[in-house]
Amino acid sequence: MNKSLIDSQDVRRIHTLDLLRGYFLIVILLDHLAYFPSGLDALTGRGLLYVSSAEGFFLISGIVLGIVRGRKLIAQPFLAAAKKLWKRSLQLYLTSAVLTIMFTIIGWVFFMHSPGLKYGILDPATPLLNVLWQTLTFQYTYGWADFLRYYAVFIALTPLALWLLRKGYWWLALAGSIAIWWTYRLTPGGELYAPLSWQLVFVSGFIIGFHWPHIRNFWHRVQPVMQTVIRRTLLVAFLVTAVISALLVFGDMQHVPLLSEWHRQIVPYFNKDEMPMPRIILGSVWFWALFLMVRRHEAWCTRRIGGLLLPLGENSLYVYTIEAFVIFLFHIFVVMPQPIFQLAPWYVNLSLSLIAIAIVWVVTKRGLFARIIPR
Repeated sequence: MNKSLIDSQDVRRIHTLDLLRGYFLIVILLDHLAYFPSGLDALTGRGLLYVSSAEGFFLISGIVLGIVRGRKLIAQPFLAAAKKLWKRSLQLYLTSAVLTIMFTIIGWVFFMHSPGLKYGILDPATPLLNVLWQTLTFQYTYGWADFLRYYAVFIALTPLALWLLRKGYWWLALAGSIAIWWTYRLTPGGELYAPLSWQLVFVSGFIIGFHWPHIRNFWHRVQPVMQTVIRRTLLVAFLVTAVISALLVFGDMQHVPLLSEWHRQIVPYFNKDEMPMPRIILGSVWFWALFLMVRRHEAWCTRRIGGLLLPLGENSLYVYTIEAFVIFLFHIFVVMPQPIFQLAPWYVNLSLSLIAIAIVWVVTKRGLFARIIPR
């Protein structure tokens, strides 16, 4: 049998990735709700640490796409795989545009004077044609599903990387992605140009996913003692750097002089939009430490928390879209005390957070809106 066909069949669903993606989706939900303190802060870092769950979510999405649309289709003609990618890109592009327009109109009509309405909405006097044009050209995005536009762009360009990977030029695909990542420094910066830097995380994941069988086989050839050393080294590095990150970030929030000074010196190297190399390296350490830990204890994690995480991780884009609506409506109908330092009691925040998670989980399990929201 042809070796490429064997490779395409030798890739099974990786439940570790589904568990991690489910966890990352919960963290994204809690961080965007921002009902803190809630007792769940240690699991989320409030989205303020030097690495966020978003990087892990993007990396896993790239890995899964590299497996499903790369390695598994390697025996099919290139155009067959490319068309599937472009179809998915168009689907996400249209979904992103529809959500932006929908959230904008809902905000204009019903909640324009609500203190919980998300910032960044266009002036209600803006002509609808202008709103449509700005939305379709990515000049304007609104709501809590802005990752979708990133995915639409990334997946639209992925066939080029796929062609290079099929030819064995993975290094050229990576070099091209690094070159695009570097061009962010030539722009005015900010969220509008962030896809230039974030695509490196996604493309790296796509390359990893395409070569997943080879990476897995290489790992299995590593001696068990060395596997343990690598696993423990990554875990220690993750724990130490996560604690340091938390101390500096929250120390700065509490105005601890020394910690504030260190944080302000360090934080420019971990800018979320720019995605500088220190953040990418640290994010890689955190992700692979978590992956190896969950992989080793996958059976236990599946028994204990798989019922919560797997439905979310297996339907990630569907869940992400549902979360966008939950966050939008929660912020409008559950307005927290203002100003921000007048925090609600932790048990109120915890209750609201758990209710939001429960809503997303129930909607996902029951498949509500499954016919209109992409999975």
